[in-house]
Amino acid sequence: MLKLRASWSSFQGQWCFIISGQVDLHLDLGGDGSLRARCEHALRVAVRRLPVGTRLPPTRGLAAELGVSRGVVVEAYAQLAAEGYLLTRRGGGTFVAGGEPRANAGVPEQSRTRFVAGGEPHAKAGLPGQSRTRFVTGGEPRASAAVPGQSPTTFVTGGEPHANAGLIGQRPRKSALAEPTTGDGRGATRDVRARAPRFDLRPALPALDGAFRPAWGRALNRVLRATPDARLGYPDPRGEPELREVLAASLARRRGVQASADEVVVTGGLGPALPFVWRLLAARGVKRVAIEDPCWPRLVATLVRAGLEPVPTPVDDHGLATHALGDVGAVFVTPAHQYPTGAVLDPARRARLIAWAREHGAFVFEDDYDAEFRYDRQPVGSLQGLAPDVVIYGGSTSKTLAPGLRLGWLVLPKGIRADTPAPPPVLDQLALADLITRGDFDRHLRHHRRLYQQRRQALLAALAARLPDHAITGAAAGLHAVLHVATDAHAARARAAEHGVALDAIDGRLIVGYANLPESQAPAAVEALAQALQK
Repeated sequence: MLKLRASWSSFQGQWCFIISGQVDLHLDLGGDGSLRARCEHALRVAVRRLPVGTRLPPTRGLAAELGVSRGVVVEAYAQLAAEGYLLTRRGGGTFVAGGEPRANAGVPEQSRTRFVAGGEPHAKAGLPGQSRTRFVTGGEPRASAAVPGQSPTTFVTGGEPHANAGLIGQRPRKSALAEPTTGDGRGATRDVRARAPRFDLRPALPALDGAFRPAWGRALNRVLRATPDARLGYPDPRGEPELREVLAASLARRRGVQASADEVVVTGGLGPALPFVWRLLAARGVKRVAIEDPCWPRLVATLVRAGLEPVPTPVDDHGLATHALGDVGAVFVTPAHQYPTGAVLDPARRARLIAWAREHGAFVFEDDYDAEFRYDRQPVGSLQGLAPDVVIYGGSTSKTLAPGLRLGWLVLPKGIRADTPAPPPVLDQLALADLITRGDFDRHLRHHRRLYQQRRQALLAALAARLPDHAITGAAAGLHAVLHVATDAHAARARAAEHGVALDAIDGRLIVGYANLPESQAPAAVEALAQALQK
């Protein structure tokens, strides 16, 4: 076994910040050579796109995820440490090293945000020509070392100690100001509970249990106290710098995205950002856009309103049929978990799609809407991580936190710089940056991955017991499954609504969400659905 030559003292001397939390390496162990060599190569590729200071998964956990022996992963870590890619500390973890030979894909060299989790921030003398933003998450604000020719910016998120309690397992107290009502467009207000379904199986919904509210409230309180009044003027049209920095690093370690803060644009959710993207494409000569068939219904309407022609392209069990792409200037795709069929774009088609886009000078718009949740398959990294030059990447908090927050982001290819017409409120952006920096966002994701896996299993078990003759597909990831029916799916959806079950339908299939369905309610929900299908 190779001995680790890198030392922790050398790591401490590097100018970087430690990034903790969930890291998805998206390792591909295919190819020739020994398993150890393939693991080393895959790990080397993954590490090159991660920000300096990122903590790698423990060897035991990564070995279990890959289905290999722990010794293979230990040897791979040792080899990369010997090559200078990694730095280790006995009992303290393994981290991405700085400097050569790796490339710092996640954090731009000239603009880095430094995060200090309480206490006195790590002081480091400034480098000429570099500006630094310091994001202090606790303790008192400190004076930072001067940077020649630059003024360091310090963003302090409050002096109260970091608190993890309340994110999971706590429910907020009810307020008389928060009664669920909605306007009907004519100045009247009615109670939405009167028309709420008994079982809400709509596939677009996460768990609306308010689990994130305590942590979100604390983040808002911190930024309210700490944000200078001057920051409450007109916002940065590309999004607040703190959030763009944090998103670039977070997406790199969670989804394999290659981006700097300059390529990230903050939006009011992915849906509201679609017209913005269509205008960007139209300005570059795009007139026709290939879309998956079937797809999200609103997608077609947004394209038509933007003056672009949608070109339906078939989807099968392996995702978008890339061989059927015609004369189009862009492609909209949901590769990690196609909506609504649940198909995953297989590796050969991912490679073919990228090659096609480069050959034709076309763009690929990747909607990564629910790829954070995976259950019985290996994680699939973002398409953007393979081709950042042609892929426009989009995501939001609609499936991870709640749709009502209206927070999303785009990662644009280098050379495309654009402002969003209406960025989200400044305080909401800063609160999300605070939530991610403190690790609360990652903790929320880990908790809800387990929760959704349990709810998914409960629904699948109930469907298998009550409707054993109906095939179920698309349930390997995301927040919904596809139930195949022999009857008219749209008529079945209408009958299900009469039985208090809300879901979606496409020809011959019902799209059944499970994220917002407690496990104990799964049998009753499936029973109501079965009664609707019998009519």
